[in-house]
Amino acid sequence: MAETTIEWTDKTWNPVTGCTKKSEGCAHCYAEVMARRLKGMGQAKYSNGFRLTVHPDALKEPMGWRGSCLVFVCSMSDLFHEEVPFGFIDCVMETIRQTPRHRYQILTKRAERMQQYFTTHAVPANVWLGVTVEARTTKFRINCLRCLPAPVRFLSCEPLLEELGQLDLDGIDWVIVGGESGVKARPMKEAWVLDIRRQAAEQHKAFFFKQWGTWGQDGIKRSKHANGKLLQGRVIQQMPVERQTEKEGQQ
Repeated sequence: MAETTIEWTDKTWNPVTGCTKKSEGCAHCYAEVMARRLKGMGQAKYSNGFRLTVHPDALKEPMGWRGSCLVFVCSMSDLFHEEVPFGFIDCVMETIRQTPRHRYQILTKRAERMQQYFTTHAVPANVWLGVTVEARTTKFRINCLRCLPAPVRFLSCEPLLEELGQLDLDGIDWVIVGGESGVKARPMKEAWVLDIRRQAAEQHKAFFFKQWGTWGQDGIKRSKHANGKLLQGRVIQQMPVERQTEKEGQQ
Protein backbone atom coordinates (compact mmCIF):
# COMPACT_ATOMS: atom_id res chain seq x y z
CA MET A 1 0.00 0.00 0.00
CA ALA A 2 2.47 2.60 -1.20
CA GLU A 3 0.22 5.40 -2.46
CA THR A 4 -0.97 7.97 0.08
CA THR A 5 -2.96 11.18 0.43
CA ILE A 6 -0.71 12.47 3.24
CA GLU A 7 0.44 15.82 1.90
CA TRP A 8 3.91 15.92 3.41
CA THR A 9 5.08 12.65 1.88
CA ASP A 10 4.98 10.75 -1.43
CA LYS A 11 4.59 7.12 -0.41
CA THR A 12 4.06 4.97 2.66
CA TRP A 13 5.96 1.81 3.53
CA ASN A 14 4.68 -0.54 6.21
CA PRO A 15 7.12 -3.30 7.19
CA VAL A 16 5.27 -3.21 10.53
CA THR A 17 1.51 -2.91 11.03
CA GLY A 18 -0.59 -2.62 14.16
CA CYS A 19 0.11 -0.77 17.37
CA THR A 20 -1.07 -0.03 20.93
CA LYS A 21 -2.15 3.29 22.39
CA LYS A 22 0.63 5.41 23.89
CA SER A 23 -0.79 8.88 24.61
CA GLU A 24 -3.89 11.04 24.18
CA GLY A 25 -3.32 11.47 20.46
CA CYS A 26 -3.91 7.73 20.02
CA ALA A 27 -7.48 7.78 21.35
CA HIS A 28 -9.13 7.81 17.90
CA CYS A 29 -6.34 6.27 15.84
CA TYR A 30 -6.99 6.48 12.09
CA ALA A 31 -4.66 3.52 11.45
CA GLU A 32 -6.65 1.28 13.78
CA VAL A 33 -9.88 2.07 11.94
CA MET A 34 -8.21 1.54 8.56
CA ALA A 35 -6.60 -1.76 9.62
CA ARG A 36 -9.95 -3.19 10.68
CA ARG A 37 -11.48 -2.07 7.40
CA LEU A 38 -8.67 -3.69 5.40
CA LYS A 39 -9.03 -6.91 7.39
CA GLY A 40 -12.74 -6.91 6.57
CA MET A 41 -11.85 -6.49 2.90
CA GLY A 42 -9.74 -9.66 3.11
CA GLN A 43 -6.32 -8.05 2.69
CA ALA A 44 -3.82 -10.66 3.87
CA LYS A 45 -1.39 -8.13 5.34
CA TYR A 46 -4.09 -7.11 7.83
CA SER A 47 -5.32 -10.57 8.77
CA ASN A 48 -4.26 -9.77 12.36
CA GLY A 49 -6.25 -6.55 12.33
CA PHE A 50 -4.44 -3.96 14.43
CA ARG A 51 -2.36 -6.44 16.42
CA LEU A 52 1.30 -5.54 15.99
CA THR A 53 2.80 -7.63 13.19
CA VAL A 54 6.17 -7.47 11.46
CA HIS A 55 6.30 -8.18 7.72
CA PRO A 56 9.71 -9.44 6.57
CA ASP A 57 8.28 -9.88 3.06
CA ALA A 58 7.74 -6.10 2.85
CA LEU A 59 11.35 -5.17 3.63
CA LYS A 60 12.45 -4.93 0.00
CA GLU A 61 9.45 -3.01 -1.37
CA PRO A 62 11.17 0.40 -1.74
CA MET A 63 13.90 -1.14 -3.86
CA GLY A 64 11.40 -1.47 -6.71
CA TRP A 65 10.21 2.14 -6.61
CA ARG A 66 11.54 4.30 -9.41
CA GLY A 67 12.71 7.86 -8.99
CA SER A 68 13.34 9.65 -5.72
CA CYS A 69 10.53 9.59 -3.17
CA LEU A 70 9.71 10.87 0.29
CA VAL A 71 8.66 7.72 2.13
CA PHE A 72 6.70 7.71 5.38
CA VAL A 73 7.79 4.60 7.29
CA CYS A 74 5.11 2.73 9.27
CA SER A 75 2.11 4.96 8.70
CA MET A 76 0.09 2.02 10.07
CA SER A 77 2.25 1.39 13.12
CA ASP A 78 5.19 2.74 15.14
CA LEU A 79 8.59 1.39 14.12
CA PHE A 80 9.91 1.91 17.64
CA HIS A 81 7.07 0.09 19.37
CA GLU A 82 8.32 -1.99 22.29
CA GLU A 83 7.33 -5.22 20.52
CA VAL A 84 9.41 -4.54 17.41
CA PRO A 85 12.82 -6.18 17.97
CA PHE A 86 15.89 -4.06 17.34
CA GLY A 87 17.02 -6.83 14.99
CA PHE A 88 14.03 -6.15 12.74
CA ILE A 89 14.64 -2.40 12.91
CA ASP A 90 18.18 -3.20 11.73
CA CYS A 91 16.66 -4.83 8.63
CA VAL A 92 14.52 -1.75 7.97
CA MET A 93 17.59 0.47 8.26
CA GLU A 94 19.51 -1.75 5.86
CA THR A 95 16.85 -1.30 3.19
CA ILE A 96 17.00 2.44 3.79
CA ARG A 97 20.77 2.45 3.32
CA GLN A 98 20.47 0.41 0.13
CA THR A 99 18.06 2.95 -1.41
CA PRO A 100 19.83 6.32 -0.99
CA ARG A 101 17.70 7.85 -3.78
CA HIS A 102 14.75 7.94 -1.34
CA ARG A 103 14.30 10.04 1.80
CA TYR A 104 12.60 8.17 4.65
CA GLN A 105 10.44 9.87 7.28
CA ILE A 106 10.19 8.00 10.58
CA LEU A 107 7.68 9.35 13.09
CA THR A 108 7.27 7.87 16.56
CA LYS A 109 5.52 8.34 19.88
CA ARG A 110 8.19 6.10 21.45
CA ALA A 111 10.84 8.81 21.47
CA GLU A 112 12.84 7.24 24.29
CA ARG A 113 13.16 3.93 22.45
CA MET A 114 14.19 5.69 19.24
CA GLN A 115 16.85 7.56 21.18
CA GLN A 116 17.99 4.29 22.78
CA TYR A 117 18.28 2.59 19.39
CA PHE A 118 20.32 5.37 17.80
CA THR A 119 22.65 5.50 20.79
CA THR A 120 24.21 2.29 19.47
CA HIS A 121 23.25 2.50 15.79
CA ALA A 122 24.18 5.11 13.19
CA VAL A 123 21.36 7.16 11.68
CA PRO A 124 21.25 6.55 7.90
CA ALA A 125 22.05 9.70 5.95
CA ASN A 126 18.67 9.57 4.15
CA VAL A 127 16.45 9.34 7.25
CA TRP A 128 14.32 12.17 8.65
CA LEU A 129 13.40 11.55 12.29
CA GLY A 130 10.28 12.91 13.98
CA VAL A 131 8.21 12.68 17.14
CA THR A 132 4.54 13.37 17.79
CA VAL A 133 3.82 16.24 20.18
CA GLU A 134 0.05 16.54 20.43
CA ALA A 135 -0.21 17.93 23.98
CA ARG A 136 1.92 19.55 26.68
CA THR A 137 2.46 16.19 28.39
CA THR A 138 4.33 14.91 25.33
CA LYS A 139 6.72 17.84 24.86
CA PHE A 140 9.46 15.79 26.57
CA ARG A 141 9.78 13.83 23.33
CA ILE A 142 11.48 16.83 21.72
CA ASN A 143 14.49 16.40 24.02
CA CYS A 144 14.87 12.77 22.89
CA LEU A 145 14.94 13.90 19.27
CA ARG A 146 16.90 17.14 19.11
CA CYS A 147 20.41 15.69 19.41
CA LEU A 148 20.02 12.74 17.04
CA PRO A 149 22.25 13.20 13.95
CA ALA A 150 19.56 13.21 11.25
CA PRO A 151 19.46 15.58 8.25
CA VAL A 152 15.92 16.62 9.26
CA ARG A 153 14.34 16.45 12.70
CA PHE A 154 10.64 17.19 12.83
CA LEU A 155 7.59 17.46 15.08
CA SER A 156 4.11 16.29 14.18
CA CYS A 157 1.58 18.22 16.25
CA GLU A 158 -1.32 16.18 14.92
CA PRO A 159 -3.89 15.83 16.23
CA LEU A 160 -3.21 19.07 18.09
CA LEU A 161 -5.25 18.72 21.27
CA GLU A 162 -4.40 21.86 23.23
CA GLU A 163 -2.17 24.92 23.36
CA LEU A 164 1.40 23.66 23.68
CA GLY A 165 2.86 26.71 25.36
CA GLN A 166 6.50 27.63 24.95
CA LEU A 167 8.42 25.40 22.52
CA ASP A 168 12.20 25.09 22.44
CA LEU A 169 12.81 24.23 18.78
CA ASP A 170 16.59 24.19 19.01
CA GLY A 171 17.77 21.34 16.79
CA ILE A 172 14.33 20.94 15.19
CA ASP A 173 13.91 21.72 11.48
CA TRP A 174 10.23 21.26 10.69
CA VAL A 175 6.89 21.49 12.51
CA ILE A 176 3.72 19.89 11.10
CA VAL A 177 0.33 20.85 12.58
CA GLY A 178 -3.08 19.34 11.91
CA GLY A 179 -6.48 18.75 13.42
CA GLU A 180 -8.16 15.44 14.17
CA SER A 181 -10.53 13.73 11.75
CA GLY A 182 -13.31 11.22 12.29
CA VAL A 183 -16.66 10.90 14.04
CA LYS A 184 -15.16 11.36 17.51
CA ALA A 185 -12.65 14.04 16.52
CA ARG A 186 -11.69 16.65 19.10
CA PRO A 187 -11.69 20.29 17.96
CA MET A 188 -8.53 22.31 17.37
CA LYS A 189 -8.51 26.07 18.00
CA GLU A 190 -6.96 28.53 15.59
CA ALA A 191 -5.12 30.29 18.42
CA TRP A 192 -3.18 27.10 19.20
CA VAL A 193 -2.06 26.77 15.58
CA LEU A 194 -1.09 30.43 15.26
CA ASP A 195 0.98 30.25 18.43
CA ILE A 196 3.00 27.34 17.05
CA ARG A 197 3.37 29.08 13.71
CA ARG A 198 4.63 32.23 15.45
CA GLN A 199 7.20 30.29 17.45
CA ALA A 200 8.38 28.39 14.37
CA ALA A 201 8.84 31.66 12.48
CA GLU A 202 10.69 33.30 15.36
CA GLN A 203 13.03 30.33 15.62
CA HIS A 204 13.44 30.06 11.82
CA LYS A 205 11.83 26.63 11.42
CA ALA A 206 9.75 25.36 8.50
CA PHE A 207 6.02 25.23 9.30
CA PHE A 208 3.51 22.95 7.57
CA PHE A 209 -0.22 23.29 8.23
CA LYS A 210 -1.80 20.08 7.02
CA GLN A 211 -5.54 20.45 7.64
CA TRP A 212 -8.29 21.52 10.03
CA GLY A 213 -9.79 18.06 10.27
CA THR A 214 -13.40 17.42 11.21
CA TRP A 215 -13.77 20.71 13.09
CA GLY A 216 -13.35 23.83 10.99
CA GLN A 217 -11.60 27.08 11.72
CA ASP A 218 -15.05 28.45 12.62
CA GLY A 219 -15.70 25.71 15.17
CA ILE A 220 -18.28 23.96 13.01
CA LYS A 221 -18.15 20.19 12.51
CA ARG A 222 -18.17 19.04 8.89
CA SER A 223 -16.09 16.87 6.54
CA LYS A 224 -12.34 17.46 6.67
CA HIS A 225 -12.37 18.12 2.92
CA ALA A 226 -14.93 20.90 3.38
CA ASN A 227 -12.91 22.42 6.23
CA GLY A 228 -9.79 22.41 4.09
CA LYS A 229 -6.29 23.58 4.93
CA LEU A 230 -6.34 27.37 4.79
CA LEU A 231 -4.79 29.17 7.72
CA GLN A 232 -5.83 32.83 7.80
CA GLY A 233 -6.79 32.47 4.15
CA ARG A 234 -3.52 30.92 2.96
CA VAL A 235 -2.01 27.50 2.38
CA ILE A 236 1.16 27.37 4.49
CA GLN A 237 3.05 24.16 3.76
CA GLN A 238 6.76 24.83 4.05
CA MET A 239 9.23 21.97 3.63
CA PRO A 240 12.50 21.68 5.56
CA VAL A 241 16.03 22.09 4.26
CA GLU A 242 18.26 19.13 4.99
CA ARG A 243 21.18 19.85 7.28
CA GLN A 244 24.63 18.48 6.59
CA THR A 245 25.39 15.38 8.65
CA GLU A 246 28.57 13.41 9.06
CA LYS A 247 28.95 10.19 7.14
CA GLU A 248 27.88 7.16 9.14
CA GLY A 249 31.35 5.82 9.59
CA GLN A 250 32.48 9.10 11.13
CA GLN A 251 29.69 9.50 13.67
